[in-house]
Amino acid sequence: MGAVTVNLALHGIGRPARQLDPGEDERWVTVEQFEQVLDAVAERDDVHLTFDDGNESDVEIALPRLADRGLTAEFFPFAGRLGQRGYLDRAGLRDLVRAGMEVGSHGWEPRDWRRLDDRHARRELTDAPRLLGDLCGRPVRRFSLPSGAYDRRVLNRLRQAGATRVYTSDGGAASRDGWLQARTELRHDVDGDWLDELLEAGHRRAGHWVSRVFRRARR
Repeated sequence: MGAVTVNLALHGIGRPARQLDPGEDERWVTVEQFEQVLDAVAERDDVHLTFDDGNESDVEIALPRLADRGLTAEFFPFAGRLGQRGYLDRAGLRDLVRAGMEVGSHGWEPRDWRRLDDRHARRELTDAPRLLGDLCGRPVRRFSLPSGAYDRRVLNRLRQAGATRVYTSDGGAASRDGWLQARTELRHDVDGDWLDELLEAGHRRAGHWVSRVFRRARR
């Protein structure tokens, strides 16, 4: 597999500023949990942080704490929800870019990309990254799959759309240079024991450890 990376996926942090969709609260963490995670991974070069959905907490909570620790991360907002209550606005998106963060696309709105017709596929896979790229001032060619759902057709469409990297929610370690990147979602019950396992697993055992934690988190 070569050099590996453990990709962690975060969503909202702290008290939501909007009404959450059903089940969405399972993927929100407290500020204290988030800081614990940051402190645990701050010295590791085999852990990569990503943020989905484009929640307001990306800028209000995550950004200053990342900057304080000299960390960077990758953010994947829904292009169609920019400026809506509880989500990033265009100024917030630019704040991320100015701070040295990477921006990718999570599509236009929450949809299962396996069920898109051609018109909606263009909106999700072409229009959304184009808008984000225009706002960021640079091309957006990385994608995070909504709910981690994909099949061969989705991957083919992403390749045709020019995707240079695609993040799933499959769990496990990923090849650092791989086109398809597995991630593990942080959930509302992340705690010190989980973080201890991360630190003890070590670089060589990253894939085994993350797969086991991923399965445990969904029991």
